[in-house]
Amino acid sequence: MPETNVATAPVVSVKPVLLPAPGRGTDLQVRVSAPATGRDLPVIVFSHGFGWSMDGYAPLADHWAAAGFVVVQPTHLDSRTLGLAADDPRTPLIWRIRVDDLKRVLDGLDLVEAAVPGLAGRLDRSRIAVAGHSWGAQTASTLLGARVLDAAGVPGEDMSDPRVTAGVLLALTGLGGDDLSPFAAEHFPFMNPSFDAMTAPALVIAGEEDRSPLSVRGPDWFTDPYFLSPGSKSLLTLFGAEHSLGGIPGHGVAETTDESPGRVALIQRLTVAYLRSALYPGDAAWLEACSELEGDPEPLGKIQSR
Repeated sequence: MPETNVATAPVVSVKPVLLPAPGRGTDLQVRVSAPATGRDLPVIVFSHGFGWSMDGYAPLADHWAAAGFVVVQPTHLDSRTLGLAADDPRTPLIWRIRVDDLKRVLDGLDLVEAAVPGLAGRLDRSRIAVAGHSWGAQTASTLLGARVLDAAGVPGEDMSDPRVTAGVLLALTGLGGDDLSPFAAEHFPFMNPSFDAMTAPALVIAGEEDRSPLSVRGPDWFTDPYFLSPGSKSLLTLFGAEHSLGGIPGHGVAETTDESPGRVALIQRLTVAYLRSALYPGDAAWLEACSELEGDPEPLGKIQSR
């Protein structure tokens, strides 16, 4: 992976790039952010949280692009920018359409390349990661092997994608069933995951104070994806963090209840280090970042790995 100065590397960002989506009701809009220089660039496909769009999560997307990744951010149908009616027949299927959106990005990388001046021929399509926050983390997790259980507890369709080799799952919700609040159980039947087949390497990031109205459990609910999935996984627990993890959706946005530039900066550094090592076996960036955090006299979080 080319070395990039993350403090000064210029980034090119283009939106909206339209990807054809027959049967979706509207073409898929994406934002593409890429370093202005460099070749063999790995790809991150990022799924936003409920109501957001391709315009959110600049603290992550901009940083990743400046660090040498091509970042593609689709706008899902639940986005407030699209104003989909609650009684729209697609509404109950949005969770599934979200997964299709990420796969449409992977299918449409030729269009993504062509839409950004100077990007053609610079992607490394053998090194692709998915990432997401909240509902977006659940969307991303399905491409890593997580599945949705039906009412009888039987795993549904396998929606994993072999093109994806690693993930970053920020504030990913835990088990369903009796762990859901009555409201969530009634309105979000897709929130019933199984992590038994989520074998792909992933970094799970959870807030120590993330108490969700969707669950009757406490913040430990968000650690389920780490403890209940097989394979190579790491868990970053952020001390004092709530659902926005310090403000990753954006600077000063209304839904951030725990604004902390320090937490956001830590997430930026650690996600870059994790993805470098996950996508480039033998790269020591992750081990070095873990050692640095362990040696910090006033750490903002802790890391577990297996």
